[in-house]
Amino acid sequence: MGWFDGKAGLVTGAAGGIGRASAVAYAAEGGSVIVADLESSRAKGEETVAMIHAAGGNAAFIPVDVSDDAQVEALVDATVREFGRLDFALNNAGIVEMGFTADISEQAWDRLFEVNIKGVWLCLKHELRYMRAHGGGSIVNTASESGLVGTPLASPYVSAKHAVVGLTKTAAGEYANMGIRINAIAPGSVWTPLMASAPAEAQEMLMAPQPMHRFGTPEEIANAVIWLSSHKASFITGITLPIDGGATASAQSFDPNLSPTA
Repeated sequence: MGWFDGKAGLVTGAAGGIGRASAVAYAAEGGSVIVADLESSRAKGEETVAMIHAAGGNAAFIPVDVSDDAQVEALVDATVREFGRLDFALNNAGIVEMGFTADISEQAWDRLFEVNIKGVWLCLKHELRYMRAHGGGSIVNTASESGLVGTPLASPYVSAKHAVVGLTKTAAGEYANMGIRINAIAPGSVWTPLMASAPAEAQEMLMAPQPMHRFGTPEEIANAVIWLSSHKASFITGITLPIDGGATASAQSFDPNLSPTA
C-alpha cells in the first residue's frame, strides 16, 4: 500500500527539477498526478508523465501559467475532472531574477512577484475552495532557503519567498479546522541542469554556506515533500521545513565579491 493510494493531486513547475522529482514520488506512492507547467515546457512536462507511466503510475500533463487566475482555476477543475478528486498539491512553480537591489528593473520585479507569490496564492485559493468542500487535503508550497535568510544578488526572489512563508503560516491557521494542512519547504542549493551549466565558481559560491558542502538532489527535496503531504505528518501544519544541508542553521561568512562596488 502506497501513502497516496486512491488519492490524486497536482504539482506545478513539474517539467523538471524538484517539481518533476516530486510528481514522480507522489506517483510511486500510488497517487494520480497532474503534471502542470507552462505550455512552452510541454515537451519536458510530457517527459515527466512518461517517466511516471513507465513506472506504472498515473499522470497527465496540463499547461498552466500560475500567474493567471483563470488558468489556475481551470487547472484545479481539470484535475478533479481527470481523477475525480484533489487530495494533495505542491505549489512549486517559480522563476529567478538576479542582480543587486538597485539594479533590478521594475518589470523584472513585477514578473517575479506575479509568479513566485501571486502564483502560489492563486493555486492555494482554488485548491482550498475545493478541499474545504470535500473533506480536506494537504498542500505544500515551495519557498526557499532564501525565504528564511537574505541572499545577495536576489532581493526580489528573497522577498517573494519570504512572502510564501508568511502566506503559508496564515493560510494554515485559517484552514486547520477544515482538515487541510498547509506547509512549505525551504530548499537550499540543489543540483539541477541549470546548476550544472553554471560556472564552477558560481557553483562553489552557492554551495559554500551549506555545512554538508554538497548540493542536494531533487529527489532528496521530493522525499520531504511527500512526507509533509502524507498521513505521516498529520499533526504538522504551518511550518517551513529547511532542506539545505545545514545552511540556515549556520552563519554565512561575508564575501566582498557579493557586494556592489562604487
